[in-house]
Amino acid sequence: MNKKLLSVNNKEVKELFQLTLKSKYRKNSNTFLIEGLREIKLAINNNYQIKYILFCPKIISENVLHNTINTTIEKIEVSIEVYQKLAYRNSTEGVIAISNFKDHSLQNLKLKSKTPLILVIEAPEKPGNIGAILRTADAANVDTVIIANPKTDLYNPNIIRSSVGCLFTNSICIGATTEVISFLKTNNINIYAASLEATELYHNQNYTKPSAIIIGTEDKGLSKEWTDNSFKNIIIPMKGKIDSLNLSNAGAILIFEAKRQRNFS
Repeated sequence: MNKKLLSVNNKEVKELFQLTLKSKYRKNSNTFLIEGLREIKLAINNNYQIKYILFCPKIISENVLHNTINTTIEKIEVSIEVYQKLAYRNSTEGVIAISNFKDHSLQNLKLKSKTPLILVIEAPEKPGNIGAILRTADAANVDTVIIANPKTDLYNPNIIRSSVGCLFTNSICIGATTEVISFLKTNNINIYAASLEATELYHNQNYTKPSAIIIGTEDKGLSKEWTDNSFKNIIIPMKGKIDSLNLSNAGAILIFEAKRQRNFS
């Protein structure tokens, strides 16, 4: 008989619930939850190691699940009560995967392009912003997203939800700011640091060469370490009453200008 998890008081269910709540628990177990058919398929297609899949037959049948995700991964039936306890989203598809982490070490990054376009985000905190910028990075097909001095667990459920699975489609690395700057300089990649104190307009730069666009948070901006080590400090001109853009909006403007110069290749 196939394994089933039918009670919210089951020890395994309680442990899985902790994965939805605590970054420390996810890190210690090296696992996280992926909710939704599209997200699970994207994770599988991008070489995430799925341990097993939970499905609620009151929402999705095992046959539909098998036809949608045609893998040999173990599938475990759960009750509607168990599913609702573990599900993060209000709209639901009845399926959750348990996956291992990927290695996001900067030292393992191998650039495939001779003229890479890299997006670096320094110290982002809000999961929704991180998810949105990952959607932008996917749409622009940047070579790599690097998160410098991360303040939020990459596998936070809200990052997965707000990225609509783009967490899995992007090449993502994590490192300290000093480490990231060293990597970029070693690989002869021009650093364009977005700063409110800059005078160089973003659209007057040449991004056709190996380039890294660096953005910081709305409230704090970039650290001095970036602006001191950049090739150019750039600014998006602001004509209204406020002096900064949302992280994902600023990233989209800068990245798509670079892609425009590259004929969107």
